[in-house]
Amino acid sequence: MAKYAMVIDLNTCVGCNACMAACTLENQMPVGQIEEDVEIKWDTTKWRTYVHDEEIGVGNDVHRRFFPRLCNHCDNPPCMSVCPTGATYKTDDGFVLVNEDLCMGCQACAMACPYKARVDITYADVRQGKEFYGSDYRRTRPSVDKCSFCNHRVEKGLKPACVETCVGESRMFGDLDNPEDPVAQMVASGEAQPLMPHIGTRPNVYYINDMKRRG
Repeated sequence: MAKYAMVIDLNTCVGCNACMAACTLENQMPVGQIEEDVEIKWDTTKWRTYVHDEEIGVGNDVHRRFFPRLCNHCDNPPCMSVCPTGATYKTDDGFVLVNEDLCMGCQACAMACPYKARVDITYADVRQGKEFYGSDYRRTRPSVDKCSFCNHRVEKGLKPACVETCVGESRMFGDLDNPEDPVAQMVASGEAQPLMPHIGTRPNVYYINDMKRRG
């Protein structure tokens, strides 16, 4: 059985946001307000993955840093333990998923998630989604949504949409149980590190830190 994880190299992320666009379309995320002239005003609060962009450093060492964030598919997910309906669950191969039919939108999971990786899907989002995505739109009711590592793609032997579209090849996806997998090797070597490991969630998203290499 595979144990999936993602490694993100902060050295090669160029902040193009292709991952965000690919994820939105692949997973039919909310598009925000659709104007009469078909102009779309994207709802920037409702991404499954988001690339933070900030300037860091002082003096001559000021530079931009791009920091992609998403659900960390934790081995010990606090979002699952607080879910009153069992809508949030974890598969044997490491996906933390949401059963939309069981989700009642209470957002207990969103409050419990230390990575702020949950998205509230409203009735307005569903209505606009039907208009934008057409007959292929799959959502029927409000729920709390999140990154699924594109499990529907992975089960077909494909990469997650964000990995597939990353122009800098900064996102890598692989199997931690396969010692020959480059992702497993980067994690085992310590080159890739998880976010906030001290809180005990045992996340499965790892980062190669550009500041570490600078030092």
